[in-house]
Amino acid sequence: MAAETGRVFVYGGKGALGSSCVSLFKSKKWWVGSIDINANDEADDNVLVKLGQSWKEQQEDILNQVTKSLNGSKVDGIICVAGGWAGGNAANKDFIKNCDLMWNQSVWSSCIAANIASQHLKEGGFLSLTGAKAALEGTPGMIGYGMAKAAVHQLTKSLATDGSGLPSGSLVASILPVTLDTPMNRKWMPKADTTTWTPLEFIANLFWEWSQNEKRPSNGSLLQLVTKDNKTEVIPA
Repeated sequence: MAAETGRVFVYGGKGALGSSCVSLFKSKKWWVGSIDINANDEADDNVLVKLGQSWKEQQEDILNQVTKSLNGSKVDGIICVAGGWAGGNAANKDFIKNCDLMWNQSVWSSCIAANIASQHLKEGGFLSLTGAKAALEGTPGMIGYGMAKAAVHQLTKSLATDGSGLPSGSLVASILPVTLDTPMNRKWMPKADTTTWTPLEFIANLFWEWSQNEKRPSNGSLLQLVTKDNKTEVIPA
């Protein structure tokens, strides 16, 4: 491997946004690891998440796999884009089930990503988490989702504060998207106004810039991704 290239782990590397990130960093000749329930064939190595484990079991299993994969190397970045969506208010029959699912997909993954960063991120590296613009306010029609994403926002602030356990000089920031332009969203919302959807390539490129120490936001930033007329702005919350 050429000395000038870097290393990055993409948590959620098989999803639509994660795959876009893996592809971009691979195109720049970086070593890319993917963490997901399914393997991404484009990645250099795959850490597989086992469903049905407790949070602690999942953390230990993933950390062991990452440690083995890196074999003493450090990473320049950890991009956590794992997550999902489920709706429902407090009266919904699946309310607790959906809250549990959202916590599992967004909060477990973000905390495990932070734990990996504490051990394997280079000084001056970056950790990106994924919140949601909607979770800056109440989300009565999707309480579990809003609650989990708000927890990620709080985690971001905590990790960016002295004494968080992350390497010195590291950047932690969360992206707060509205709607991503993914194949599944196009399938389920065929009549939506896609000029307000954020392209996956825009976000992957944002992470690439951070990896190059370009256009880095301030530590602990919650970055709203607001797309209008196919143009995306990054607006700190």
